[in-house]
Amino acid sequence: MNSVQTGYSRTALIILTICTMLATLVQALDSTIANVALPYMQGTMAASQDEINWVLTSYIISCAIMTAPTSFLVSRFGRTRVFVLSIGGFTIASVLCGMAQSVGQIVLFRLIQGACGGALVPLSQTVLMELYPGEKRGRALAMWGIGVQVGPVAGPIIGGWLTQELSWRWVFYVNVPLGIFATLGMLIFLKETPVVRAMRFDWLGFLALSLGVGALQLLLDRGEIVDWFSAPEIVTEACLAGIGFYLFAVQTALAPKPFLSPKLFADVNFATGTILVFLVGLVQYATLALLSPYLQNLSGDPVITTGLLLGPRGLGTMAAMLFAGRFVNRVDVRWFIGTGSVIGVWALYQFTRWTPDVSETTVVVTGIIQGFSVGLVFMPLSTVIYATLPLELRVEAAGVFSLIRNMGSAIGISVTGALLTANTQVNHAIISAVITPFNHALQSGAAGQFWNPLHATGAAALDATITRQAQIIAYGNDFKLMLILSILVAPTILLLRPARQAAA
Repeated sequence: MNSVQTGYSRTALIILTICTMLATLVQALDSTIANVALPYMQGTMAASQDEINWVLTSYIISCAIMTAPTSFLVSRFGRTRVFVLSIGGFTIASVLCGMAQSVGQIVLFRLIQGACGGALVPLSQTVLMELYPGEKRGRALAMWGIGVQVGPVAGPIIGGWLTQELSWRWVFYVNVPLGIFATLGMLIFLKETPVVRAMRFDWLGFLALSLGVGALQLLLDRGEIVDWFSAPEIVTEACLAGIGFYLFAVQTALAPKPFLSPKLFADVNFATGTILVFLVGLVQYATLALLSPYLQNLSGDPVITTGLLLGPRGLGTMAAMLFAGRFVNRVDVRWFIGTGSVIGVWALYQFTRWTPDVSETTVVVTGIIQGFSVGLVFMPLSTVIYATLPLELRVEAAGVFSLIRNMGSAIGISVTGALLTANTQVNHAIISAVITPFNHALQSGAAGQFWNPLHATGAAALDATITRQAQIIAYGNDFKLMLILSILVAPTILLLRPARQAAA
């Protein structure tokens, strides 16, 4: 490609291509890289399971919310300024995350990191579309897509290695050299776009939705810790969530140019697709958030081994997306989505049967199969939701689609984390009820010596064993919940209209 076509020299073209892919990579990487390090962060911060899950949910929610106003910010302030501030802010927030000394600090910095990262993916995509016009655009976007998919695959592996060899703090510091290079490259070579100062944005609708989503997420994260609605804090957060969603609904219905067009949810394909993608996000990220502590705390796997066991699931997703992408225009997408859903249900059923002595082969194979199911559902779903929408609504639909998926991810992590804690306590009480000094199993043999409840060491060992068994059951219950939700939501696939039928 010559520089006349794009207005950029060959050197600038290469550097900007690398920078856009790095910006996408660090954003995608940070959605999974912290998972395997969570038990180490939890130990350093002396945090509960619920509290440490905020490290994941705060990033996902803020990233999802701040994706929406990207187009307005670019029009109002210029693309280069927004891009440089986004990747620069993301890099600085990464440093602050690595330096955090408490759960509160790391959650705050993750919120900032997510807010800055929300614009990176759409900006990277639009810059590449400008750099590579015409026939070269498809290849460039394919390379960009690989960068998006490499993040979730490499995240657990890189995170595990950095945590074991250096410290969990390096899962954030690793962003620094990549962020600095991308920031400087954009600042030096990317041309600024014209500023449209007259452009308007529905800030009331955006802020109302942000209030509703943020308060709901805080309610889910804090509920288990403060005993739900018996605490004034939870009642306040529930009221704020209700007010936020109510104001958003009123603004959407009455405003001349609302933040989200009501026509989106009048479309059957889009409305059905949001339900399905919410479930995809919930299952995908909640499973990762559960498996990392399961493998490290119950199975006793080192953190780097955990990363290597969880990484291949991303390969399954990539394979499914490539396969579905090749045939999506030839086959009714409902067959892809239905098949992917059945495979996903089978994988979740296998998770419910796991015990801590599960083999590494089983972990890898089941992970790959579940990853394949996610890709088989997500790729065709990303196509069919736009099939019946007018062209002018498709950009807006893409933002909502991303927001709903990320909300599903954050809510899934919060709900399964809260249930894990609650069910562990309930199961501990149930098991303890039959463990008494008069139980014959504890009166003889090795059990009588090691688990003797009449001695301090024996009582401590017995309590640790009961807690372990209670956790195993609680993890299984979480996977059963996701299994039931997947089965209940599956019939909505029948509401989708095939892309070819919709186009006709």
